[in-house]
Amino acid sequence: MSGQTTTPSALLGAIFSRRGSAGLIPLPWWADTIILPLINVVVAFLVSGLAVWAIVGADPLTVGTTMMTGAFGDANAIGTTLYYATTFIFAGLAVAVAFHAGLFNIGADGQGQIAGIGITLACLHVGGLPAFLAIPIGVLAAMIFGAAWAFIPAYLQAKRGSHVVITTIMFNYIATALVQYLLVNVMMKPGSGEPKSELFADSTNLPLLSDLLSVFGLQFDLTLVNLAFPIALIAAALVWALIWRTRLGYAMRTVGHNKTAAVYAGISPARIIIIAMLISGGLAGLMGTNVLMGEQHRMIIDYTAGAGFIGIAVSLMGRSHPAGIVLASILFGALIQGGQELSFDNPVFDKNMIVMIQGIIILFVGALETMFRPQLATLFQMFTPAGKGA
Repeated sequence: MSGQTTTPSALLGAIFSRRGSAGLIPLPWWADTIILPLINVVVAFLVSGLAVWAIVGADPLTVGTTMMTGAFGDANAIGTTLYYATTFIFAGLAVAVAFHAGLFNIGADGQGQIAGIGITLACLHVGGLPAFLAIPIGVLAAMIFGAAWAFIPAYLQAKRGSHVVITTIMFNYIATALVQYLLVNVMMKPGSGEPKSELFADSTNLPLLSDLLSVFGLQFDLTLVNLAFPIALIAAALVWALIWRTRLGYAMRTVGHNKTAAVYAGISPARIIIIAMLISGGLAGLMGTNVLMGEQHRMIIDYTAGAGFIGIAVSLMGRSHPAGIVLASILFGALIQGGQELSFDNPVFDKNMIVMIQGIIILFVGALETMFRPQLATLFQMFTPAGKGA
């Protein structure tokens, strides 16, 4: 582009005249994982604003401001946003690990519910132990039960050829029915009018993040967010190290890209499928640590509330990269917390309106994620010196 004068209209014309990405330079990793999803999210919010204006006649700018204030306006709002984000981080990581191995784990929600049974069994029977032992036992139980529920679809895929998408979907329904039966007929608190277990032992309750920060002299009145949030960040770092810094991660990505090449390289796809799904199920099980050990302190019906399915959108938006998953989880947490604040101020905005906005975002970051890729690649090519790629 040096030596030429390009007007804004000519630049836009050159960008949007492209019909495909053939012959274009590949995008830098940061553009593909940050800039492109950000463009999709911005467009999704613009479309959501138009939808809000068309349906209820509300000012989109006012609606957006109210939601952002409700999600990040003060320490309490930030804490609640991070609380919701924590569950989504675990769910998104679970989906991403399986995805890198070429598997689409739709069963994170069911794996999380079964993990709740493990958490309940552990937390009701470790009352005599100190917190530094009781809490790890509860966390370990969550991972073991989540992984065990993921093992069955993994084995059927690896050894019997049953597609993991179908089996994990069906196992969500089985998990829901099993948890309801156990909670109503086995674990329900005697005399309770609703299906819920006894309160967990106090030593298993995850401390609030604000209490942990106060130890270091930092005073923040963060509501709900607890020890599970730093655990989720540690899990994200470990997943990154696993996928991109270990031989197992390399084998998972090889199987995910090309099973034939993996076999030629001496990698067993069946073994990788089972290992990846076990890790995925274990991560999904950690959702229970946030909700059950961090807030409810007992087992309740449908505690995941569909978080496992939101994890699919979170993983797509984050390009199955732990850093992107953390950011996408915070966005979805902000939508929920901000949406609740919005519904308080304006009853017209109920849960369905927030679900609609989430759906539009999922549409643009999922089904339409590559819609702006040719234009972005064209823009980079126009300003990249000849002979230099990404």
